[in-house]
Amino acid sequence: MVKLEICCYSINCALVAQKAGADRIELCASPSEGGVTPSFGALQHARQRLSIPVYPIVRPRGGDFCYSNLDFEVMKNDVARISDMGFPGVVFGILTEEGHIDRLRMRQLMSLSGNMAVTFHRAFDMCFNPHVALDQLTELGVQRILTSGQQQNAELGLPLLKELLQASRGPIIMPGAGVRMSNISKFLAIGISEIHSSAGKKRPSSMRYRKAGVTMSSDDSDVDEYAYHCVDGPLVEAMKGVISLVRRD
Repeated sequence: MVKLEICCYSINCALVAQKAGADRIELCASPSEGGVTPSFGALQHARQRLSIPVYPIVRPRGGDFCYSNLDFEVMKNDVARISDMGFPGVVFGILTEEGHIDRLRMRQLMSLSGNMAVTFHRAFDMCFNPHVALDQLTELGVQRILTSGQQQNAELGLPLLKELLQASRGPIIMPGAGVRMSNISKFLAIGISEIHSSAGKKRPSSMRYRKAGVTMSSDDSDVDEYAYHCVDGPLVEAMKGVISLVRRD
């Protein structure tokens, strides 16, 4: 059965995704930065309240995937803590300044991961040579690679996704970024076994009072801070329905 992983930015989102039939959760924080390491409180609640597998992301900041020594120390601590808490999997990725897999640091994180399954996230889409990167991640023992096929969205990346699927002798190739109801069948048609989606929507704030002219974001004054990302449960159910139909065919 094809598995559907849902990217969730809160425990509330994860509970919605689980109820709607998601097979696995990638747990993150900060959707505006593409996902960073969730808080300790979120990790605790994930272990207590979720019954499906949860893979927390370990990403100490937004931006690129070439980290300082201090960033890397933070990542090592987070991976070790997540392993100690009993999570079945974890998500991370590190590149060198030249855009290659940072194998030295990856080996250290893989060692700290213990028995957890490791997903190499979309840092893969920023690497210099995806085929070399696939070989290196295979050697490292990474279980899956989350990728858009090195394009802005996974639908545009379908040609490379097909190549990676055919070439992989280890890691699961999991398409992600822009996967939705309108195109999910295209990924199923190429023979993928796992798929990743945020299945998200914006939810308006319940606050009646709105302070005009004040924003917490220094980068974009047009950001609506009286709305937030949440998982669309019916959309998750619909995607699972498409997966089931394709499997019956």
